Amino acid sequence: MLIDTHTHLYSEQFENDIDEVIARAINNGVKRFYLPAIDKSYTDKMLALEANYPNEMFAMMGLHPCSVNPDTITEELNHVKEWIDKRPFKAIGEIGIDLYWEKEHLQTQQDAFKTQIEWAKEKNLPIVIHCRDAFNEVFDVLEEVKDEKLFGIFHCFSGTKEDAQRAIDYNLKLGIGGVVTFKNGKIDQFLQDFDIKHIVLETDSPYLAPVPFRGKRNESSYLTYVCDKLVDVYHLSAKEIETITTKNALDIFER
Repeated sequence: MLIDTHTHLYSEQFENDIDEVIARAINNGVKRFYLPAIDKSYTDKMLALEANYPNEMFAMMGLHPCSVNPDTITEELNHVKEWIDKRPFKAIGEIGIDLYWEKEHLQTQQDAFKTQIEWAKEKNLPIVIHCRDAFNEVFDVLEEVKDEKLFGIFHCFSGTKEDAQRAIDYNLKLGIGGVVTFKNGKIDQFLQDFDIKHIVLETDSPYLAPVPFRGKRNESSYLTYVCDKLVDVYHLSAKEIETITTKNALDIFER
């Protein structure tokens, strides 16, 4: 069994063929799918997909940093809090800091990140971190809040070897997806220096499709290409990669 620890299968890109997309993934051995939240505009779609596939789909709740805006932050965070108090979720995510698109709301992003980490601790839930052009800013927040209750996944890890070690030191698994197959991805050059117990697999569908589908819509069935790349990186069999990374994911989400 493979686990896609991060996939937005409820997004608009799949609205015309979602059942076929899921069937392809299951036929490729992907049996569990963890759905990161974005913002309140997507909640109904995410929870509907989970309801339609209760044995395969598992929802998170959180506010994506790209949806953080000072004008709507109170409403959005209230939405997150209401839902995590209403029913169980597998994680608080995806949350974090994104400075790729704009930098003016950094303080608001940091505050929202910190608030949601505290909620995760209160619920004994993992966090799933989004970080783009913001490693130092993310680590600054993690340094403030670190304790024995902090754990989770550093989603779509694309940093340096030093960044990887810092993430692991904060009790975070590294979410490895299509970037590991890119020629300029670079993470394949040092991943083998870290025990595979720190690795989980993800697609981030519909984004970041692995080679040979780079630039096209990603989907969860392509997780096998990530697995195959890790065979080369770790010199283990596909079955070993599958078994270990599945255990790692379950240790995070199903503890």
